[in-house]
Amino acid sequence: MDYSLLKDFLEREGCSYRENEPMASHTTFKIGGPADIFVQPATEEMVSKVVAFCNEKEYPIHILGNGSNLLVSDLGVEGVVIHISGGLSDASLGDTNEIVCGSGMKLSMLCSFALENSLTGLEFAWGIPGLVGGAVYMNAGAYDSEISNVITECRCVTRDGRFETLTADKLKLGYRTSIFKEKKNRVITSAKFRLNLGVKEDIRARMDELMARRKSKQPLEFPSAGSTFKRPTGNFAGTLIERCGLKGFTIGGAAVSEKHAGFVVNMGGATASDVKRVIEAVSEKVFLETSIRLEPEVEFIGR
Repeated sequence: MDYSLLKDFLEREGCSYRENEPMASHTTFKIGGPADIFVQPATEEMVSKVVAFCNEKEYPIHILGNGSNLLVSDLGVEGVVIHISGGLSDASLGDTNEIVCGSGMKLSMLCSFALENSLTGLEFAWGIPGLVGGAVYMNAGAYDSEISNVITECRCVTRDGRFETLTADKLKLGYRTSIFKEKKNRVITSAKFRLNLGVKEDIRARMDELMARRKSKQPLEFPSAGSTFKRPTGNFAGTLIERCGLKGFTIGGAAVSEKHAGFVVNMGGATASDVKRVIEAVSEKVFLETSIRLEPEVEFIGR
């Protein structure tokens, strides 16, 4: 694919980009081949311009946040990867007990901002290794709470570059899904959350408690994409996988974690193919033994 028009456009606009950027540097799995063009817009206005230009010229686009729920092909990604990060990471207080923040803000920073302002409701997100945009995209959740419990609206860019504000009831937030994941025709640029006034010491204590639980139960010492499978109705993926004797199951450098069977981890040098084969083998074995089909929570992109 010829990217000369896009490169000329990005240089005229002063927008940072790189060619053949290794995606292993931008995913928590530490896996993935090169993106043809890797673009880092510094403002939401630049996001709008880049998206509109790519749409007009029919360049395929992929939106990347922290890469924490992503498995990228070893052969890389055809088209344009738009990395939403530091330039869209501001947070401010809105109306009573509201926080407005850019989609490129780390969830950990959002939680810290809420803590500083004695606002409670986001403690569940402390330790989730993603950005605000990704959290909204997949309605991230943990410990009996999720983004849908606190979000009130979202600002986004449509594929033709228009800005749009969607209230929470228009976001189609469900278990690990949203309108953004279903249609993939908008790019999240900011979100607004309504929280409750709390006591700072209590908020901090809850955050510390949940982080301790994460560290004790999850294999944070190895690269992964977090929970590999969605939770099946009435069950836990990790419990089913362990029951089938698959803890430690390995293909190449990828393995089912010995610490938590719901995680497939990169033990060192794993390829996307290794991870995918482990996921497929685990899903098949669990289905044969329990008649429950595990669905990956991890998204696969690339060639």
